[in-house]
Amino acid sequence: MTQPQPQPGILDIELYVGGKSSVQGVQDILKLSSNENPNGPPASAQQALAEAASTLHRYPSSDHSELRAALADLHGLDSQRIICGCGSDEIISFLCQAYAGPEVEVIHTEHGFLMYRLYAMAAGGRIVRVPESERHVDVQAILDAITPRTGMIFIANPGNPTGTKILDADLAELIAKTPKTVVIVLDGAYADYVEGWDGGAGFVEANDNVVMLRTLSKMYGLGGLRVGWGYGPQHIIDVLNRVRGPFNISAPALAAGEAAVRDHEFVIQHRVQNNAARAHLAKELAALGVASDRSDANFILARFSDQAQAEACDDYLQSLGILVRRVGSYGLPQCLRITVPDMAGCARVVQAVQSFLEKQS
Repeated sequence: MTQPQPQPGILDIELYVGGKSSVQGVQDILKLSSNENPNGPPASAQQALAEAASTLHRYPSSDHSELRAALADLHGLDSQRIICGCGSDEIISFLCQAYAGPEVEVIHTEHGFLMYRLYAMAAGGRIVRVPESERHVDVQAILDAITPRTGMIFIANPGNPTGTKILDADLAELIAKTPKTVVIVLDGAYADYVEGWDGGAGFVEANDNVVMLRTLSKMYGLGGLRVGWGYGPQHIIDVLNRVRGPFNISAPALAAGEAAVRDHEFVIQHRVQNNAARAHLAKELAALGVASDRSDANFILARFSDQAQAEACDDYLQSLGILVRRVGSYGLPQCLRITVPDMAGCARVVQAVQSFLEKQS
């Protein structure tokens, strides 16, 4: 060897590619490729961000106590068992650093969020990909995949890019039948869109091996600031804090995050808006022959006849400035993931898909 070499498995990682945000030569872009809140962040968070500008010379809090307190107040949790990260992605990284490694098997489902695989591979873990049943998590398939080498199980709930949600009874079965030495990660990035649901917090409270992940990037519109959090047993949170950098979240992000979390009215209003627009978009596309499963997130997974039709539709939408997400990398090449816009955006998407299908016929 004539040059430094990375650890085994690093070069096998395929780079993650985010959703498109522009098309050359096309104006009036409707970006529906990254599951962002069409309303943007709350005004309260924007104000907190502006006010933080005068203190940029100061290091941020290293314990995130104020943001953790706000999250604990909102969700009725123990603030000492909350960890904050640069997006929930960073906490996935912490988990893999701490509980994956050479010869350790990390289970995720076939359509699960790609970052589970990437971070586990970076830690040297062995990836075990289990099948889903018609884009729904199959608990028995996960249980069948567990071996003495299993260290972690990642489950997105609701799923990304499927939008489908696992019943609590099925999660309870999975947790009960999984060895207590295995860390079960319930990724609730889209849990805020399910009214009256705790995102899995109850399972964390009742078990010593369950961790819940959440984010402020989706519902709260803070994707650009990268603020996520997790809740778990004290012994796991203590381990994760050992690998967390002391200043992993900037002071402006902490300030905006706390303000957003305390803005309860914003969440209520956007949930109502999103869920109504989501139902409308799914219904209108279904009437055109483009089906989707019931989604509990802020997107729908539109299914076309095959990969060629899905990609042709995406090309057509791009020509009109409508940017959605191809999901072939998730094992769903015949599908397009479409972030739920406002009602005007929904009408634009439906009209465009209808025009595409008419041109094909």
